Amino acid sequence: MPIIILIVALVGLRYFEVWRFAEISWWYIVGLMVFAFVWFEFLEPMLGLDKRKAHNVDEQRRKERVKKNFDKK
Repeated sequence: MPIIILIVALVGLRYFEVWRFAEISWWYIVGLMVFAFVWFEFLEPMLGLDKRKAHNVDEQRRKERVKKNFDKK
């Protein structure tokens, strides 16, 4: 997610020609966009990072449910 925020910030700064960002080539920003696309579409699923996040959410939900049920008694 930080890479998406960086891309949006760079596009805004480049478009409005703020300070030294006015001199940055659009190709650097496009390259960063391509890197983000490759990361989120290919590398993250290949490394299993997307499943790990979903697994952590499910595990946390399970722990809360167990704690809530045992606290009732």
